[in-house]
Amino acid sequence: MVTIGIVGGTGYTGAELLRLLAGHPHVDLHTITSRGNAGSRVDAMFPGLRGHVELSFREPDVAELASCDLVFFATPNGTSMGMVPDLLANGTRVVDLGADFRLRDVNAFESWYGIPHACPELLEVAAYGLPEIYRTAIREARLVANPGCYPTAVALGWMPLLESGLVDADALVADCKSGVSGAGRQAQVPTLFSEANENFRAYGAAGHRHLPEIRQTLEAMVRRPVGLTFLPHLVPMTRGMQASLYAPLRDEATDLQALYEERYAGEPFVDVLPAGSHPETRTVRGTNLCRIAVHPPQDGRTAIVLSVIDNLTKGAASQAVQNMNLMCGLPETAGLEGVAVLP
Repeated sequence: MVTIGIVGGTGYTGAELLRLLAGHPHVDLHTITSRGNAGSRVDAMFPGLRGHVELSFREPDVAELASCDLVFFATPNGTSMGMVPDLLANGTRVVDLGADFRLRDVNAFESWYGIPHACPELLEVAAYGLPEIYRTAIREARLVANPGCYPTAVALGWMPLLESGLVDADALVADCKSGVSGAGRQAQVPTLFSEANENFRAYGAAGHRHLPEIRQTLEAMVRRPVGLTFLPHLVPMTRGMQASLYAPLRDEATDLQALYEERYAGEPFVDVLPAGSHPETRTVRGTNLCRIAVHPPQDGRTAIVLSVIDNLTKGAASQAVQNMNLMCGLPETAGLEGVAVLP
């Protein structure tokens, strides 16, 4: 059994981690921390876990966490970097669901997140936790930076086209929509029910924190700078995300369906839908799946790719568990084979 600790277990991502790990066949959930809720039982905050998780929240303690085989950080940006060096020094593996280790360029991190990085020497050490690209590196890693939700949906949607060099990487457009849970569990006016319900709005048009992360991942695919326009939107639903992606084809005769089916043939968590399909966010709710549909140009040379994930699972918690499985030598699909909940 793999002994697990979770730092920051009171948000939506932490709750999803608890749900997934409670049913994982190879995991012993050892400790979960929360400064503001130390001493309270986990199932008092999340009644759905009653009978599955018997722990109480504890104050973060590096020595206690270092006794675990692996620790997840489901914390605000800037938190994990203060503890990760000590955990690594004690031989504990780490999966960070925040942004502290996603960007290789420390200047880019400090510019976008507005805080100094406490351990920039670890930025080159951390593996980027997108298994469909970096599976080998993740298996060998001691520190994994779990991708953001938008970067996951966008990267998986475009990967076959960019890897094959079949599109003009200077003119990429990512038009993305996410449910309200992507903003986190804390109370804030834009995500109050009366503000978000029956409403639809774009945000981050001047630049979003996931933009440099998406650009970094895409540029690694093509080995040069890309031209990218990324615009996120908030939609009035709890969870789910769609990335509608547009890219000019170099050769309009390309068999896009065959390209995507071949690239993802061996991937357990990427489902390429039949030609002409339109994926729906509800079909991935609570799962680690990314469902993709690719469409040829309508009247010109722009390919259309539709990519859907659950922002809380494949966009966060279940992808973190997938990374844990790889890091700990477990079956990659362990604990992640659940079916989407409908309706």
